Amino acid sequence: MGWVEAAGGYAVTLDGTRVLCRNAAGRTLKQVPAKLRDDAEVVRLRQLAEWLERHERECREQVDTWLVRSLPVPARLLTEVWPDAAWQGALRDLVVAPVGADGGADVERAGFLRDADPERGIGIVDLDGDSVRLDAEQVLIPHPVLLDDLADLREFAAELGVEQGLDQLFREVWPRPETVDATALEWGAFADAKFEELRHATARATAYGYRVRGGYAVCALTEDGRALEAAYWLGDDYPENEARTGGLEWRAVGGRRVPIGEVGPVAWSEGVRMAALVHAARVVSNEFDESDEDGAGER
Repeated sequence: MGWVEAAGGYAVTLDGTRVLCRNAAGRTLKQVPAKLRDDAEVVRLRQLAEWLERHERECREQVDTWLVRSLPVPARLLTEVWPDAAWQGALRDLVVAPVGADGGADVERAGFLRDADPERGIGIVDLDGDSVRLDAEQVLIPHPVLLDDLADLREFAAELGVEQGLDQLFREVWPRPETVDATALEWGAFADAKFEELRHATARATAYGYRVRGGYAVCALTEDGRALEAAYWLGDDYPENEARTGGLEWRAVGGRRVPIGEVGPVAWSEGVRMAALVHAARVVSNEFDESDEDGAGER
């Protein structure tokens, strides 16, 4: 945006989400002078910057929800939000796949999202490096655990100079170990992690956007149209008391615990990712913690 006149011959503008100021001689200052702190134009720009930051965060959170919950996105919706820089920053270069009439995604026709135009449709760079248009009414932003040859995709993305505004290709993925008991109701790879204070664990969970409810860190998920949640026990004692984590479990609607064998790959990966992020902040008594061995994910 252009420069706006402020008091005392100064002018202000917004550079991204930062307010810049120049003096009457036209020199851009390192910071806005204190005497302009309450200037009407400065206040207006700061409020606009706060709104833009909040808007960008909300856009990223919404796109992350589409990815984590495997929710098809109407192509028309993408064309409507694409001109918005915040939406485009969250969406550009994500791998998308067309969704057919049967509701299934054709990952063989997936590509990096580069454009969304009401007339020409969804523009992608496909996995052969060609620019093509998708005519599908819906697209899926597939979770990386669903993508075959993920390592090759990451390498191809690097060759294209892809910089995703949202973690997709380089998101940690956690395939389910073959040795897991399919009938078990919880997984203990991240159990018994010590925190000096319970609030350290809950703060870690909320910092990554997870809810804390009833002593659990909770991640809402949807897979194959079924709603469920992953829940990792943190503790329900006083916030200042020492805490030890428990197991990781998955629940269906109504709170029924789901056997591990019924948990899909996305729900498993995202549940374990949540537990791993919290677990990483535990008190470590030695350099190597054997509990990490079974829970190691693919980076």
